Amino acid sequence: MRQDENRLRFEIEARDGSARAGVAHTAHGPIETPAFIPLATKGTVRGLESAEVAELGYQLILGNTYHLFVSPGPERIAAAGGLHGFMNWERAIITDSGGFQVFSLAHGGVANEVKGSGRSGDHGSKVEISEEGARFNSPRDGAELFISPEVSMSVQAALGSDIALVFDECTPFHADYEYTARSTERTHRWLDRCLAWHDREGPERQAVFGIVQGGTHEDLRRESAEAVSAAGVDGIAIGGTLGRDKEEMAAVLAMTAPLLPEEAPKHLLGIGEVDDLLGGIALGLDVFDCAVPTRLARHGVALAPSPETRWRLDMRKGGWVGNREPLVDGCPCPACQRHDRDYISYLSRAEELTAVRLIVEHNLTYMRQLTTHARTAIEAARFDEYRAAVMAGTSPWNA
Repeated sequence: MRQDENRLRFEIEARDGSARAGVAHTAHGPIETPAFIPLATKGTVRGLESAEVAELGYQLILGNTYHLFVSPGPERIAAAGGLHGFMNWERAIITDSGGFQVFSLAHGGVANEVKGSGRSGDHGSKVEISEEGARFNSPRDGAELFISPEVSMSVQAALGSDIALVFDECTPFHADYEYTARSTERTHRWLDRCLAWHDREGPERQAVFGIVQGGTHEDLRRESAEAVSAAGVDGIAIGGTLGRDKEEMAAVLAMTAPLLPEEAPKHLLGIGEVDDLLGGIALGLDVFDCAVPTRLARHGVALAPSPETRWRLDMRKGGWVGNREPLVDGCPCPACQRHDRDYISYLSRAEELTAVRLIVEHNLTYMRQLTTHARTAIEAARFDEYRAAVMAGTSPWNA
């Protein structure tokens, strides 16, 4: 692990068992942890402008290197002052490496498998994976594109993110042990190349996180954790497939989290369901990103203290006519403060864009409340009690 306070300084302020409350200090301000990260995939958090995301209390967003590489391109963003200037966001940004999206094209429905559904798919895209990197066709115009460790880091340098993730191969659940082992070893070699490029040419204040791979295999996860921890990274992320269901995912995380250095900020990639996030916090993980809150909003689904429906409230179903209750009682979001279920259901069923915006605001507020109150519970040494209450159906602000 690298200790360079000019890039990133992480301090742990409170502990409750393995759960911890900390602060990561970046070039664009502090990030209080545990934290959920909204995705700004294409330079925007879906449905909101940057100022609105900041007003919800978020200190960190995630930009998608793959999508921004394909369009509008790193040169255009760099000319606007990096991603901060391009989208007028003054707080911290983390960028992924592009590996997840590229290898989703190669392996099929990796996104489903990483999140435990076990479903594979076929995007109809040919990806040539070699030691040098990945060559693929742009889904936008069919042009041939190439991403290597060096290209990924140079794109992230142009984006000007505060934290860059190294280029890795995200193996799916259906990959066998031998393929996963070879892929993990290659990911470690790519890690070295990413760090070498960044040492030579990377922004002085940009931190770099390594990614632990290894699929569901304990020996491979252990080897990967050791390799990444021994490298000159500023933090560590857990990536790749985590199993075929939530039970296996919990087991993989339980065996992986203790292998990581105590002092490192720890990021769980692509996982952000309410129960999974609480489980990750209990294991000592600090930062989580996921598309679920904004994706659900596009389909008219609001987050709610309802474990029996996987914390989902479907506003496109019937039965909301005349219902004057807010989406969730006591929620401080603009949607709940100003509108009722009847109106939001009507807007969503009519496919009005206002419905998406309102539910995005609500869902991101819910996730922000979840982590903010988790932090408070850790500071009060009552995280287990808080987790149990939320899992039983209590809203975060009442738990």
